[in-house]
Parts: sequence; C-alpha cells; structure tokens
Amino acid sequence: MVDGLVTTEGTIYPLLARLRREGLVDTSWQESESGPPRRYYTSTPEGTRALAAFTADWHRFCTSVDKILQSGRRG
Repeated sequence: MVDGLVTTEGTIYPLLARLRREGLVDTSWQESESGPPRRYYTSTPEGTRALAAFTADWHRFCTSVDKILQSGRRG
C-alpha cells in the first residue's frame, strides 16, 4: 500500500506550466553539475496570496467534512 499523494511528471509539469502562465510562480534556469540545466520555481507575491486563500478555503472545507463525518458516527 502506498501512503500519500502519488503523482507523475505528467501531472506535475503541466500544473507548474499553468501556474507560470497564471503568474503564480516564476521560473529560472540554473546550470547543473550533474546533467542538463534545471528549472527552478519560486512563488510570486500573487502566488503567495493565492496559496493563503486556498489554504483558508481548504481548512473550512476540512472542518465541514469533519463535522459531517462526526455527526454520522453518533447516529
């Protein structure tokens, strides 16, 4: 059994490309001593604000789901 979120390059890189197009991350290329140049991603100020908003929404969602699950256990 695998714990956690399982992802592939086919999932991650399209998502990162979308975040870059939307201005939520910036990218830079850096030479690597062990292969081809590598792209590095950093959050933009807008990306940091979007993450904070998403985190708040996610906590509200989790709280709502927890309440539903707890009320089902009592019945």
